[in-house]
Amino acid sequence: MSEQTPPYATSPRYLHTLVHSLGFRALSIALLTLLMLIPLFMVMQVVQERQAYHQGVLNEVAATWGQRQTLVGPVLVVPYVEHFTNVDTVTDKDGESRVVSKDIYKDHLAVLLPETLEIRADLAEEHRQRGIYDALVYNANISINGTFDHSVLLKASEGERRIQWENAYVMFGIDDPKAISNTPALLWGEDTLALEPGTGMPKLLANGFHAPLPPGEYTDGATHPFKLSLKLHGSDGLFFAPVGKNTKTRMSSAWTNPSFQGALLPNTHEINAQGFNATWEISHLVRNYPQAWVASDNQTYDLHNFTAGVSLYESSSLYTQVNRAVKYAILFVSLTFLLLFAFEIGLKRRLHTLQYVLVGGSLALFYLVLLAVAEHIGFLYAYIAASSVTVLPLTWYLGGILRDVWRTVGVFVVLALLYGLLYLLLQIEDYALLVGVGLLVGAMGMMMVITRRLPA
Repeated sequence: MSEQTPPYATSPRYLHTLVHSLGFRALSIALLTLLMLIPLFMVMQVVQERQAYHQGVLNEVAATWGQRQTLVGPVLVVPYVEHFTNVDTVTDKDGESRVVSKDIYKDHLAVLLPETLEIRADLAEEHRQRGIYDALVYNANISINGTFDHSVLLKASEGERRIQWENAYVMFGIDDPKAISNTPALLWGEDTLALEPGTGMPKLLANGFHAPLPPGEYTDGATHPFKLSLKLHGSDGLFFAPVGKNTKTRMSSAWTNPSFQGALLPNTHEINAQGFNATWEISHLVRNYPQAWVASDNQTYDLHNFTAGVSLYESSSLYTQVNRAVKYAILFVSLTFLLLFAFEIGLKRRLHTLQYVLVGGSLALFYLVLLAVAEHIGFLYAYIAASSVTVLPLTWYLGGILRDVWRTVGVFVVLALLYGLLYLLLQIEDYALLVGVGLLVGAMGMMMVITRRLPA
């Protein structure tokens, strides 16, 4: 009687075959690639933490130097008293009728915006150091001139108006008034008016300054020219509200990376190696508030909801570039593991899983080195240093594993090309997707060539 081997006796042999099969090896490397997302996620957290700390330093500098500035104004505020005579017929208890007149006086506050407004701003950038960080700020020389037309106040109404010019004033809105670096004076016609803190109407303009008008009845004309020269500190950007019936603004700076933002882009702009020049010409028709109105608690207008201007920023900041580099990390880990897997197939010799882990850890360490060094010497030189301390040790390590000169040279060339392509991806953001897809297609083609003659 022949003995039959139980099925479970051969299971270790099948398990051994499965574990050493090419398919299982490919799946295990794919799983290891996915596990590399954990250290890469931790690296990204470190990058975001350093970026948040850097932003905190910038905010501290801006708090002492000057915040992002928005110029609103000037706005002419004119109080007036409207007199009505109410005539009514009343009948007493004896049935006799008589005419009774009553004088009614109502106080109003007229808000007038300028008929014409021209703003000229020259921005000189500066750099403030706080520890290892550099904060970009600016000094702005601003010239504001134009005219007011108060003829709307002289129009006929139901009653008589007495304009209280002795209580009228002109106000300007500034986001951060403490950043004013000179003692400006407002030219109102031929008079020079001293400025006082506060806008006088905080519900309309929360921050800024105002100038009481000189005494007079202003009966010789309805047009009032004005001019103001202002020196202002700020950071991030400078914006303006087109409060004039016709607003013309020109901004210029030696900064070569402006970002024009707001409700309207400039009509014309020029950017070159010497800086930028930009001009806006804006009609009052594009706004959602009128040229003049009577202030009341029931109806208010937001003069900040329609602004335009420029932000001074670095086109590709350090942390933005490092953050983008980390996002491509899983692609580069995958390509490197595919290269090692291809060498396994070509050499018909397996690499240890620990060797894959060490290679993946070295690739993840690259981004920490890049971040740490870039904070001190700039992104380009930091990238060269970080890629060097990654590519050279990896080439030496894999050369000792592969024990083949030409394959070691191939590893060096491929790694150098990968990090060169990564730098290219970071510089050409518009074509990053195209280059990344090209890398994937190339990697897929390489694996098809290597595996086209695998045994069944």
